[in-house]
Amino acid sequence: MILKQVHLYVSGKVQGVYFRQGMKETAEKNNVKGWVKNLPDKRVEAVLVGEESNVDAVIDWSRFGPPGAVVDELKIVDADDPENFEEFEILP
Repeated sequence: MILKQVHLYVSGKVQGVYFRQGMKETAEKNNVKGWVKNLPDKRVEAVLVGEESNVDAVIDWSRFGPPGAVVDELKIVDADDPENFEEFEILP
């Protein structure tokens, strides 16, 4: 199995709308590991690792987020060497 890893930065109204929780649920449903956290500049940052189609499903969800979110920009940075995560976590 070939794993894909991406680093996401999501801008817009993405804090205070359960974005991190929604991403965690979507990642777990798609067997994607990694983490998500709020940044001080009001963006959300995440690392996703999993099979390409599963990671792409979480990226697609991230373009809109949960109800109440307004995603202005989604920056995706591919990683060459996927890390090994046990689960998907919400970081403080």
